[in-house]
Amino acid sequence: SETVKRAYVVGVTGGIGSGKSTVCRVFSERHGIVVIDADQVAREVVEPGTPALAAIVASFGPQVVGDDGRLDRARLRGIVFADPARRGELEAITHPAIRAGMRAHVEAVSDAYCMLGIPLLAEGGRNELIDRVLVVDCPEALQMERVRARDHLTEAEVAAIMRTQASREARLRIADDVVVNDGDTASLAGRVDELHNMYLQLAAAKA
Repeated sequence: SETVKRAYVVGVTGGIGSGKSTVCRVFSERHGIVVIDADQVAREVVEPGTPALAAIVASFGPQVVGDDGRLDRARLRGIVFADPARRGELEAITHPAIRAGMRAHVEAVSDAYCMLGIPLLAEGGRNELIDRVLVVDCPEALQMERVRARDHLTEAEVAAIMRTQASREARLRIADDVVVNDGDTASLAGRVDELHNMYLQLAAAKA
């Protein structure tokens, strides 16, 4: 039972290059919906002066902080990449901080609903903040093409990233709703409008 009355939360996910941010932008531009980005929250919770950064330094040593006082992500990544146990240690610090950060952002929303962009929702299990899951889907060949163009990667590099993510089937299994983002902007806008009206109804029913 939640003491704070909060906005209805639609969790948005999709594979790399599926166009999650494009879909979120359409919700935001057409309907003024607040979009909370989990990656952005993950950066906020380790800013200088945060408890999470202090805990990371206590666990991993001062060498993970650069001269500017900020987290040296590359160095930290190097440490945890080499050792799965250390990755667990890092996640034990960052995951609760990110969840608390997302909750604080959600509780600050005064609208009927908001969107929470979580890149690896299918991989990390359902988050208790989320009322409904929207999966942004597109054909894998298009996904590949977009990421290659955007990040200047080879086909093999993109394929390697895609292999570390949940399969398209696994993502679609957790979906309550799906937006096919295959580049047809008119049908994308129409689908967003349709979902927006439904989310307003769901939010009203929950409230």
